[in-house]
Amino acid sequence: MSEYKASTIKNVILLGHLGSGKTSMAESLAFISGRIDKKGSVEKKNTISDYTPEEQTKQNSLTTSLIPLEFKETKINLLDAPGADEMIGDIEHAMSVADAAILFVDASSGVQVGTEKMWLEIKKQQKPAIIFVNKMDKENVKFDEVLEEIRTKLGKEAVPFALPLGKSDQFNGFADVVELKARIYDGNSCVDGEIYPDKMDKVAELREALIETVAGSDEELLEKYFEGEELTPEEIQKGLHKSVMAGEAVPVMVGSATKDVGTLTLLHMINKYFPSVAEIGKVKGVNDDDKPVERHFSTEEPFSAFVFKTLIDPFIGTISLMQIRSGYIAKDQEIYVSETGNVEKATQVFTLLGKTQIPMDIAYAGDLVAFAKVNGVTTGTSLSEKKHVVVYPKVVTPTPTMYIAIHPQDKKDEDKLSNALAKLQLEDNTLEVRRNKETSQLLIGGQGIIHLGYIMDKMKNMFKVALVSEDQRIVYRETIRAIASSEGRYIKQSGGSGYYGVVVMRFEPLADKDYEFAEEVFGGAVPRGYFPAVDKGLQETLEHGVLAGFPVIGVKGILTDGKYHPVDSNELAFKMAASIAFKEACKSAKPAILEPIYKVVITIKDEYLGDVLGDINKRRGRVLGMEQATDGYQKVVAEVPEQEITKYTIDLKAMTQGSGTFNREFIRYEEVPGNLVDKIIEEQKQHEEQRK
Repeated sequence: MSEYKASTIKNVILLGHLGSGKTSMAESLAFISGRIDKKGSVEKKNTISDYTPEEQTKQNSLTTSLIPLEFKETKINLLDAPGADEMIGDIEHAMSVADAAILFVDASSGVQVGTEKMWLEIKKQQKPAIIFVNKMDKENVKFDEVLEEIRTKLGKEAVPFALPLGKSDQFNGFADVVELKARIYDGNSCVDGEIYPDKMDKVAELREALIETVAGSDEELLEKYFEGEELTPEEIQKGLHKSVMAGEAVPVMVGSATKDVGTLTLLHMINKYFPSVAEIGKVKGVNDDDKPVERHFSTEEPFSAFVFKTLIDPFIGTISLMQIRSGYIAKDQEIYVSETGNVEKATQVFTLLGKTQIPMDIAYAGDLVAFAKVNGVTTGTSLSEKKHVVVYPKVVTPTPTMYIAIHPQDKKDEDKLSNALAKLQLEDNTLEVRRNKETSQLLIGGQGIIHLGYIMDKMKNMFKVALVSEDQRIVYRETIRAIASSEGRYIKQSGGSGYYGVVVMRFEPLADKDYEFAEEVFGGAVPRGYFPAVDKGLQETLEHGVLAGFPVIGVKGILTDGKYHPVDSNELAFKMAASIAFKEACKSAKPAILEPIYKVVITIKDEYLGDVLGDINKRRGRVLGMEQATDGYQKVVAEVPEQEITKYTIDLKAMTQGSGTFNREFIRYEEVPGNLVDKIIEEQKQHEEQRK
């Protein structure tokens, strides 16, 4: 592969709903550009980008793949991103290094939920975009209806650049609205011809709308347009590039990835309308003193890079994909790793074509490249020169919305499990792994059932650890609701020295703390030396409440009186006395069970607002507020018990036809309604019996 500088590098992400044809188009682009000699297909499980066993089984992209192409002296780094929005961590990191996007629409299905979600990501990050209407060779495709749906749901800035020619299996090309030519595709070639006379009126109508968009990009062009003068091809080209860059125009193309119809034109459009990395300008970071630093995609500046993806190869180990943001990197170059503060050596530099490594002697600013087995480098790591440190902002990704408990089918795999999960967390920093000591469950948290299913499949395929999953158990707490006083006596005589400890204590509900100890002892009834023993004995007792054995919080224990024996008193006696005192006090302190309450922020389409609000009420939730999120979307903020939202990500998708999203955050514990207490206690008893 040739060497490329920032002015000839374009980084483009492919986005779309599951099954919209991103991977097929990536394969077609690689084939037509000459990167590969033979096309694979999703159905045959031999595409460049969907190379993992999990992707081949599901026939969907579940992780981002890099596919570098060379076309007309330009390097185009394609990023084939997952179609499932649950893989948002991977998508967001790929978006952080992409300078433009191609959004795929399945012509036979129209604008789907995933299409809208990916479009919102494109708009949020203000990326120039092309919309590619794929699968135009399918039966019963009505382009006018698809175009109207695109303009209605995605925005009026969508401008048709093509009008399809032929229907269903007769579809073989389109009328190019920009250059007023018919593009007829036949296998690998594209033949230019005259547009059919019966199509000219429609083409003229589309072209007029396109010229109006072009004219609006520049005052001189607008004046020329209003004066009725024809715009030159060069002016149209320049105006379109400017409009696309500004997001004022989004070209709509048509084609069929499996038939390679529209692929060559799409390559030309990437070159014409998408920015090179050099056009992006600058990126911001901080130095090792936290002072702002700017870097440009220039070879004249010191080396810096941002790692946007980590891969675990069972044979090679860790592979880090990065975007070079200034300078260059060469084989055996020393680099400073921001995460560790160490200087490491990049022994080899390469790019990836799917899973295939292509060695590189040197790579320049703007390019997407990789190296292997460099210590301390993970996703989000900044790399630079030791003398010119720069740390770039990490990509913000959502916290888990769903947890499941896992354990290996074979107990012999216990030791392999934690090591395998640690490696998977290197690949996916939206995966959370934690062991709940109270429930003895090992939990994995992710964005939903697709995400967590992918993790479990990967454990089996890559690490040979088959997992069994079960529902997450909620961690409750206990507390007291009333003030109560009691005496605790621990007196034992067994010949020789014995045990003697008597305490009188008052227990009060505590609103702002989990626990507090105080003393109001007068006259030395209990020597000060035993106060810590009373405190410790009480803390140990609060680890297991009297109702169901959950930890007790919100309690203030006050030692008011007691007795001691000059010979038989000791720390153990007073610890035990404190424990007895609390258990006795609970008979009148009105013990209660508390449940975790979460703040949830739900983003939904306006049309689902009523359903979601009603559902929150059914889940014992409280709506705190609502506000407009983006056009056509509402943001709902509510507080809901965790017990009611353990599978909310699944339920919300069902309720909103896949369009709703949410995030959650623990805020406090609240008392469980009385009608649920007996059920919780019974379930806890059953779990305790199973553990024994």
